Amino acid sequence: MTILISFLGCKVNSYEVEAVAETFLKNGFTFFDEKKDDSPTVIILNTCAVTKTSVTKDKKEIKQLRKKYPTSCLVVMGCYAQFGYKEIEEKYGADIVIGTSNREKIFELVTQFLKDHKKIALHDQNNNIKKYERLFLTSSYLTTRAYVKIQDGCNNFCSYCLIPYVRGRSRSRDKDDILLEIKNLINNGIKEVVLTGIDMSSYGLDRNDDVNFSDLIELILINFPSLYRLRISSLEESQIDDKFMMLLSKYKNLANHLHIPLQSGSEKVVKRMNRKYNLLSFEEKINRIRSIRPDISITTDVIVGFPGENEEDFMDTYNFCKKVNFSKIHVFPYSEREGTVATKLDNKVSPTTKKERVQRLLDLSKNLEENYISKFLNKDIEFLFEDFIAQRQSYRGHSSNYLECEFASQEDLTNKVKTIRFTKDNFKYF
Repeated sequence: MTILISFLGCKVNSYEVEAVAETFLKNGFTFFDEKKDDSPTVIILNTCAVTKTSVTKDKKEIKQLRKKYPTSCLVVMGCYAQFGYKEIEEKYGADIVIGTSNREKIFELVTQFLKDHKKIALHDQNNNIKKYERLFLTSSYLTTRAYVKIQDGCNNFCSYCLIPYVRGRSRSRDKDDILLEIKNLINNGIKEVVLTGIDMSSYGLDRNDDVNFSDLIELILINFPSLYRLRISSLEESQIDDKFMMLLSKYKNLANHLHIPLQSGSEKVVKRMNRKYNLLSFEEKINRIRSIRPDISITTDVIVGFPGENEEDFMDTYNFCKKVNFSKIHVFPYSEREGTVATKLDNKVSPTTKKERVQRLLDLSKNLEENYISKFLNKDIEFLFEDFIAQRQSYRGHSSNYLECEFASQEDLTNKVKTIRFTKDNFKYF
């Protein structure tokens, strides 16, 4: 029996579907290989709902998988499945629909479905989830890098965001369980661990063991000195404390890259978004980080065209991004999500204006990115190589600050560290 896994959206979704698949692998399943197998026994798709575009992609993927593999057991889970379960089951033909809980029951439910072929829909309609759902990895099909989920849910309720409504309130994973998972991954050859969660900054605030996010980072670094690299997928500025600054200074295996979402560089828009920071503190925090790690890559997210954003607000964002000197900006046009506070705000921005502003910010991002990369050209840099790109006969790898390169070699470089000269011939935009 074989299993095919797919996900849309964030690194959390990647972790969750991989962790669910591990239960199948431990029970005799193997990964589907289209070169050898006609169709997978089971397909598991983890969906995203962060924007309308995400949901459109979800629907397209479900329809394509159903059409291509009509006899497979199709399991759809995740954020879109949390509120769109009826549509997924009735309109798109999924066999099992799970929301953002009950993922630990999927193997059991699939086993039942393969016996009686009766469709199943499990969801927490009120999303009243109180406890962190334990999913666990011992190895990763990525072989070199593994995501480790430390937290789920969010308490921030940014006015544009649907995630707290489909993921529930913030819930932290037990620290000992995190450490055990990392230990197993390292023992199975993983060299880079990427911590991920919906709002990792809130880690520990719902528990009574006095371990916050920075404490957890320290525990990992102390317990696993042999770990080549610990990377953080995304972190809110408000929770970057003095201890975290100390860890940046002390531990070189803490990756030289941070993704710190901004969303807007206009104080007025930040308040309308219900973001929990002010721009002065944001800039001061970035400056402190760079005083410790001058060459660090700091990337960000920005939402363009939020209700009420005028040209002056947009230029405040543009100029703030330029001043902070991010190494890359992930730009998103505002996407209205039914059920969020922002849908009730006035002064909507037209699609044409949003598109034009997105492009201007993308142009800035390209310039900032090129400037950052240029600082490392023709220098010897250490890369961890992850996989082989057959069509180009080269190995692909990342540096600590997330520069990406491809390097042709007769030696198998997969999961190996090698110092190479970073040139225009081998670099790839990250």
